Amino acid sequence: MVYHNLKALIKGIRACKTVADERALIQQESAAIRASFREEDVYARHNNIAKLLYIHMLGSPAHFGQIECLKLVASPRFTDKRLGYLGIMLLLDENQEVLTLVTNSLKNDMNHSNMYVVGLGLCTFANIASEEMSRDLANEIEKLLGSSNTYIRKKAALCALRVIKKVPDLTDHFISKAKNLLTDRNHGVLLAAITLTTEMCQIDENCLNEFRNAVPLLVRNLKALVTTGYSPEHDVSGITDPFLQVKVLRLLRLLGKGDVRASETMNDILAQVATNTDSTKNVGNSILYETVLTVLEIEADSGLRVMAINILGKFLGNKDNNIRYVALNTLNKVVGMDTNAVQRHRNIILDCLRDGDISIRRRALELSYALINEQNVRILIRELLAFLEVADDEFKLGMTTQISLAAERFAPNKRWHIDTVLRVLKLAGNFVREEILSAFIRLVAHTPELQAYTSSKLYTALQDDISQESLTLAALWVIGEYGDVLFDGGVVDDDQPKHITDKDLLDLLLTTLDSPYANSLTRQFLMTSITKLASRLTTSSPQQQRIAEVLAKYTTSPELELQQRAVEFASLFTLGDLRSGVLERMPPPELKATVMGVVSENKPVGSTQAGKDADLLGDEVVPPTPVVNGQATHNNQDLLAEIFGSSPAAPSPTPGRTPSISPQPQKSSVQDILGLFDSSPSPASPASAPSPAISAFATFSPQPQTQAPPRPSPQQQPAPRLTAYTAYDKHELKITLTPQTSAARPGVVNIMARFQVSGSNTATGLNFQAAVPKSQQLQMLPMSNPDVQPGATETQQMRVIAPPGSSVRLRLRVSYTLAGQAVQDQIDFSGFPPGLTGSG
Repeated sequence: MVYHNLKALIKGIRACKTVADERALIQQESAAIRASFREEDVYARHNNIAKLLYIHMLGSPAHFGQIECLKLVASPRFTDKRLGYLGIMLLLDENQEVLTLVTNSLKNDMNHSNMYVVGLGLCTFANIASEEMSRDLANEIEKLLGSSNTYIRKKAALCALRVIKKVPDLTDHFISKAKNLLTDRNHGVLLAAITLTTEMCQIDENCLNEFRNAVPLLVRNLKALVTTGYSPEHDVSGITDPFLQVKVLRLLRLLGKGDVRASETMNDILAQVATNTDSTKNVGNSILYETVLTVLEIEADSGLRVMAINILGKFLGNKDNNIRYVALNTLNKVVGMDTNAVQRHRNIILDCLRDGDISIRRRALELSYALINEQNVRILIRELLAFLEVADDEFKLGMTTQISLAAERFAPNKRWHIDTVLRVLKLAGNFVREEILSAFIRLVAHTPELQAYTSSKLYTALQDDISQESLTLAALWVIGEYGDVLFDGGVVDDDQPKHITDKDLLDLLLTTLDSPYANSLTRQFLMTSITKLASRLTTSSPQQQRIAEVLAKYTTSPELELQQRAVEFASLFTLGDLRSGVLERMPPPELKATVMGVVSENKPVGSTQAGKDADLLGDEVVPPTPVVNGQATHNNQDLLAEIFGSSPAAPSPTPGRTPSISPQPQKSSVQDILGLFDSSPSPASPASAPSPAISAFATFSPQPQTQAPPRPSPQQQPAPRLTAYTAYDKHELKITLTPQTSAARPGVVNIMARFQVSGSNTATGLNFQAAVPKSQQLQMLPMSNPDVQPGATETQQMRVIAPPGSSVRLRLRVSYTLAGQAVQDQIDFSGFPPGLTGSG
């Protein structure tokens, strides 16, 4: 059955009982429409296209009607043109070749005497214009911007917007016309003109200077909208044309940014909008929100900024969750701009932590982190700990990290710091990062006056709860190191000292061994802890025997790490006095700021915001990795600033200046332990003393290393079979890298870098820097000579320690002076063959 018009087709499709029936009917009708197209039936074309567009809306193919739409557009009848242009907008897009056939029809219709036909052409252009079509019809659009008809001017402005988006080079063509449109009294034209101007300012910064002269005009327009009485044509919930007000505010924000003069011009009207707009309705809140953003973006005076932040504070008390979310999100962005003003709303921000909406809780949490400072750290941490107790699991990892970082940064005293971290461990010990646990242990080790207090608190906490992993690990470590002090002062419980015996202590520790919460790491800590306790004078012989039995039991454990520890610790029991030396208290580790590669929340802790460290190859930062010209860089940020040049205040290493090396190398902790077994290496000569880079990595290398490889002598040059790979060959400098590996040490790659100049000029002050991904470690010796003479070859030795099977990747930066010209370059090198690090 063939349906003669659209209405009949819709009825037929709705009458179908199943999807298969509907599909069959559409296929049948599509075939009939194709046949009608072939017959060139002019009278039926209109109905056929209408039916085809309905079929297209149902998701069935309708591309075969594209040319018929073009024929309809060429018709002199308005109804045919309207349907034809609708079909073109639905069936065509800017990437189809058929579109080139439309350009001429659009040009003719843009010059038509009927304004509605012109409107059809402009509407179609604004929806489907390609870059080529925009160039062809830009002059027509520019001419129509000056039309006396407001209907055409409005649509032409939107077409101009499409043109500059597709061809930004044509922005200059529309500047003068856009300025004229800003003086228009018609709200529709003004709305389109401001949209066009805003886009022009965003695309081309030169337009900002052109339009800054229009700021007084925009201020007058905004003032008229704010002060005008009831206007039924533009009224929305009692506010005159809120859409136009929002557009004007956005344009003022662009024009006032970085310009004091323009900002002063708009200060008064912004204050007027902020005070006169009704905030009881959503429409008014949208205008207030745009006003706040504008005030915070331009060079406004401090009073206006405080008023803007107070508006956001008022938003926080709104019952609408969307408005509260917007307020929290904006406060998160501006807290670094004026922290004191945001601090006034601290209580209501903390109330948002108890909101039922999880997204609001998340934003309030981020904002709370940013508000912490020395004055309010006690109050805010107390509130955050109260929230941690009831928080969802997805929040806990980020919260424990941020609370611990805030305590580390702003703690009024060490007792409070320790109490805070202990509370975190009790409440969310299963959601604590390894870095936070390490920082807590460093803190305890560096606070001898509180070691007894901490041991006592951890003993009590472990008695109450052994389900929190980090709490258990911290207790095992601290009690293992300092547990003997508990026998002197006892355990403080409810402010009353309670005496405990070595049996009580050992009973508690061994409960963690067999608990359902114990894992491999817990058992490893426990092995070390009880072995250390066994070496203390306060541990009786029966308990020492008990510890030996536990160790003997695990010497046959199927878990390799546990078995190794048990065997090694059990063998220590046979060494008599030597055991006490090996198991004595560890020296306090080096105190350093806790560096987190990534935290679960985006906001940095504390009121002053710092950039997040990032590895040079886009990975997380691993502190020990960076090395610059043979010098270990102890701070990740320093290395990034050095390599990317982002911190001019930071002193950069003088090119070619090697670190001073003392004749007597310092004993590392590895050497101390080796000394107990009379196996310490012989004293090194000054020439082979360890460089700082090697020392920094001594405890992190897979095989402990106490001496740097000696600088290669001519007799030690790599054998000719080794392949040199060119890493850099520009500006008369060539750098080759020659890798050397050993089957006995997979994953360790020694690299010899050679520097040669190809011209007749000397490269002076050569500074060679390198970085590797987070999974690898890099060691560098100083360069043989920072000045590379023509014909000479200078060298620098590097060592990369990578997981076996991984690829060695380097990011290199080189800077030097050649013929009085400073040269600086950076390259990523991954040209080494696969399998260099052995098989994984």
